[in-house]
Amino acid sequence: MDTINLAKKIRIEVIKMVNRSGASHIGPILSIVDIVVVLYSNILNFDTQNPFLDTRDRFILSKGHAGAALYAVLAEFGFFKKERLLEYCKDGGVFSGHVSKFNIPGVEFSTGSLGHGLSVACGSALRAKMDNLDYRVFSILGDGELDEGSNWEALMFAAHKKLDNLCIIVDRNNLQSIDTTENTLALEPLAQKIRAFGWEVHEIDGHDHEALEEAMKIKTISPKCLIANTVKGKGVSFMENNIAWHYRTPLGEDFEKAISEIESQ
Repeated sequence: MDTINLAKKIRIEVIKMVNRSGASHIGPILSIVDIVVVLYSNILNFDTQNPFLDTRDRFILSKGHAGAALYAVLAEFGFFKKERLLEYCKDGGVFSGHVSKFNIPGVEFSTGSLGHGLSVACGSALRAKMDNLDYRVFSILGDGELDEGSNWEALMFAAHKKLDNLCIIVDRNNLQSIDTTENTLALEPLAQKIRAFGWEVHEIDGHDHEALEEAMKIKTISPKCLIANTVKGKGVSFMENNIAWHYRTPLGEDFEKAISEIESQ
């Protein structure tokens, strides 16, 4: 599959979704588009006709405020009709801004309360081990989300249980909410810290599709963490590395310029 053009298509779709609904979080949505596209194109085992098949791979988007990226990719792969994306963040619709699993095929867990996704991913991976099921569990965490202590408990748990069927991807865009991660609560040396917890860690370019796929396919004897270096607002010049677009809505001229930039890439 041509993942480059698919990522471009998804970027246009999520900007339209956020624009139509007057929602926010377009910066952190855009930073994970490439990761989610590669996961669903070349990594995950799933069946859109039987989305909760017991042997399916699981994907949990722990940074649930970036849910538009997941919804758009699920629609593209046929989990539900693309027209349903018009419900995004609309009154009466099921497609909430923070990921909800209710009545949305393909969504594993409702997220948005940061720090919960990794713990659930650990439980799911452990269940596979206990029941001798051959599925893998993937989860995307925000770097700011790592301020939550529950993540570090889960990191210890996963290593202790030798969950080699678990892979987390840290969206390392270096910004959170209203400031940089390092000004808020310094994470570095992040890779060294996670390795010390007993994980195999790889640092990669989170927008390089080949690097993402190669790293996701590496087999390990311990849980695996990919620190994906990304750009918040990736693909739109005036949104990139601009903290304001964690909350701002692309409207009017901003919306038109954002769509035009991506279309011309």
